Amino acid sequence: MRIDPYLNFDGQCREAFEHYARVLGGRIEAMMDFAGTPEACGGEQPVAGERIVHACLVAGDAVLMGSDVPPGVPCSPGSHYVSIQVEDAAEAARIFAALSDGATVQMAFGATFWSPGFGMLLDRFGTPWMVNTVAPDAGCGEPA
Repeated sequence: MRIDPYLNFDGQCREAFEHYARVLGGRIEAMMDFAGTPEACGGEQPVAGERIVHACLVAGDAVLMGSDVPPGVPCSPGSHYVSIQVEDAAEAARIFAALSDGATVQMAFGATFWSPGFGMLLDRFGTPWMVNTVAPDAGCGEPA
């Protein structure tokens, strides 16, 4: 079994996933817009045009998925974070800095009692992130 985060956006899914692919060194495996869906071909739902109905990004062995909400559907950040666990502190710092572009930093990246580098932010697309440096044997990002 795998549990993969699924993010929602209000029209910025394509831009966000292209940014995440660059930052995380991943590849976008799917990027489908609403234009080819049954709704766009005569269905009863309003056409969302360029909005993304499904995106999938693979970075290493991690998968991140997402979509734009249909027009008029509320989309606001919830009480969740996408948590990135990185073994190399320099790489964690690089990822945090790249995600910080246009972001609201909630906790600056720095040493904590459990990590040589941890930070939290709300990126320019409204996605909350936690970037954590972990020891290889720490397990699930918990303090070593």
